[in-house]
Amino acid sequence: MASAATIDFEGFAKSHAFLLASAGIPPSLHRRLFEKLSSETFDGGHFFSIEPCEGGRQRRLVLSSESLPKESDVFLVDHAWTFRLSAAPKQLKEVPGLAQRMAALMCVDLDTNSLSEEAETEGEQNEEMSKRNVVEIVETQIQKARERGCNAAVWLELDELDIDDSMLCSLDLSTKFPNLVALNLWGNKLQNVETVLQEVRKFKNLRAIWLNENPVLRNCNYTEWALGFCGGVYGIDNPGLLPYEYHSLEGITTLDLSDRCIHGLSTKTFSPSKMPSLSYLNVRGNPLDHCSVDDLLKLIGGFSSLKALEVDIPGPLGNSAVKILESLPGLSLLNGVRSLKILECEKHVIDSSLQPRLPKWTSAESLADRVINAMWLYLMTYRLADEEKIDETSVWYVMDELGSALRHSDEPNFRVAPFLFMPDGKLESAISFSVLWPIQNVHKGDECTRDYLIGIGEDKQRSARLTAWFHTPQNYFIMEYKMHYEKLHSRSFSLPDATVPITQSILPSDGRALRVYTDIPHVEEFLTRPEFVLRDYYLREREGLDNLWILKPWNMARTIDTTVTGDLSAIIRLMETGPKICQKYIEHPALFRGKKFDLRYIVLVRSMDPVEIFLADVYWVRLANNAYSLEKSSFFEYETHFTVMNYVGRLNHMNTPEFVMEFEREHQVNWLDIHQRIREMIRSVFYSAAAVHPEMHSSKSRAIYGVDVMLDCFYKPKILEVSVQVLAFWVVPDVKTDNEEVTYCPDCTRACKYDTEAVVGNRGVIKGTGKGRSC
Repeated sequence: MASAATIDFEGFAKSHAFLLASAGIPPSLHRRLFEKLSSETFDGGHFFSIEPCEGGRQRRLVLSSESLPKESDVFLVDHAWTFRLSAAPKQLKEVPGLAQRMAALMCVDLDTNSLSEEAETEGEQNEEMSKRNVVEIVETQIQKARERGCNAAVWLELDELDIDDSMLCSLDLSTKFPNLVALNLWGNKLQNVETVLQEVRKFKNLRAIWLNENPVLRNCNYTEWALGFCGGVYGIDNPGLLPYEYHSLEGITTLDLSDRCIHGLSTKTFSPSKMPSLSYLNVRGNPLDHCSVDDLLKLIGGFSSLKALEVDIPGPLGNSAVKILESLPGLSLLNGVRSLKILECEKHVIDSSLQPRLPKWTSAESLADRVINAMWLYLMTYRLADEEKIDETSVWYVMDELGSALRHSDEPNFRVAPFLFMPDGKLESAISFSVLWPIQNVHKGDECTRDYLIGIGEDKQRSARLTAWFHTPQNYFIMEYKMHYEKLHSRSFSLPDATVPITQSILPSDGRALRVYTDIPHVEEFLTRPEFVLRDYYLREREGLDNLWILKPWNMARTIDTTVTGDLSAIIRLMETGPKICQKYIEHPALFRGKKFDLRYIVLVRSMDPVEIFLADVYWVRLANNAYSLEKSSFFEYETHFTVMNYVGRLNHMNTPEFVMEFEREHQVNWLDIHQRIREMIRSVFYSAAAVHPEMHSSKSRAIYGVDVMLDCFYKPKILEVSVQVLAFWVVPDVKTDNEEVTYCPDCTRACKYDTEAVVGNRGVIKGTGKGRSC
């Protein structure tokens, strides 16, 4: 809680001017905010209520007061949990009540055993109800049909009655209901496809059937009756008359064709002339693959009265909401979002149409583990930095129950921003809050929402980043990958002369399979030769393979803000603290005494045309302090997964010759063979950089670089950091190819501080002189 302010409003406005501006708080609310901060007023409970949703697996915030006009008030939201990422597991285990509160806030405190028992009890009750006499129900329906007249069409509901194949045959429904037009058999115990088909074919007037995993689906086509049903013309209370005379479809204004497995829209039945008043159309969940994108857009564009459209994106109308609206300029709403908003933000995928990610857990998991899994759906972040701590790691926090109940919307009615209140006007007294205020007029009963990615458009991968909270269609990523792939392959370059030998085969000489990274369905389906292995996040997740990734800021050192995780939401959201390099984690590295290690090599670049580099004879081993583990709880332990101990943890120095001799004994390998593979790999990095970027061929291309190498369990060397950013040698502090990064101006403290014996080259004792030899 904040202490009483010792500054007045003028002092507050002056000392907090930058914070107020960066948070975007309207000037008209500055005095109101100061008053609430000074008096520690948390009055949100008088205006809002929290309701469960998504079956109790989420909560939402609802306005309980009569109304709240735009920018009429501001509310303080407390931070229930503030931490640095590496400290999260420890705090959850050691701070009394923290895990319990977070678990309740994130809706993961429910006992899965109790849920199973409740579901079992409910199932038994439903089964008891379903034991009603089916024959009795059928007789009742026969009587109703007689009352309607001999030409009356019949609509028969027999869902959830435990009807099996033999009972369906014994009911002889085709004889009892010759005028049956709609039959609902959903949720029964039908198993044999041929039996179901045999009975269904007996109905001469049947126009609609509901079945689990419908066995007659492939033989069905929609008719005017089907459009009339989906448009509300026909229904259980108005199934029509026989012989059939179709009602006119002219009055249909709303047509829901979602999830009907429709492959094509026939202009004979589905046309503007048949439905001139159509204003809302939903075609979600249909492949519509018998029509081209252009033909579909032309057909739908012919409905001049159409104002609202629901369609999968990416889908049959293309991959971009913006392009759809450009082709259908008469639309006011696309997937429930205003067209102007979509065009303004240049959105591709409409987030309001996506299913939310909900936390998953098992009864065996502790509350702390459940919270760690679920927290990425709730976390927010800020960074405290000054001239002395410019590279300080980010602070993550969870808003209190009220703030955490704010769900996402493309068109939010509230905005929330972190705010540091300095009661005496100095940073030392700062206390963090979040500030909430309405940006639209809100009325009683309205859900209160915020934009999780405020100010982030498609130029910053908005649609992709929303995958942290929603199930964005994988097809979206496939199409984006295709465009990126084509862009990369539109470039061409040649390697410097005599740098790479002629290759007779691309297959590794040791018989290992080539790894192929792709999310293109055709590649996944048809690339089945044993020489290739497909790898990507979704495929690994589907097949239950290890799926760990390491993320590191592209412009920081010493593993600052570096994270190991297999959580897709975490991978996406970690970029909120700055651009990240994401690399597949080496789950099975070569170990030394059961611990991770890496090697720091020093490289001198003398020329890039021709390529001339020197590799120092002396290199250093860096050891982790803890035994290596793939336990999920260990990913937050710096001294288990990282090896740079110069700045964090205790530094266990070990001379390289001692390490090499012991490593050879432990693993029964020849170190010189490993070193030769490392030399070749480092050389290929610089040759590749020279080939891709001829602009680097300068007489001034001279510098010293540090290259960090790790060995996998097969003793194959790996350069640790991967980047897609390419930078020039003489301009910026990092040199990168399309796939590797090396460190500019590395820390050479050990070279100056310790004498060591070289294990390669001319050997002998090296007294910090940086002796080198050509690659």
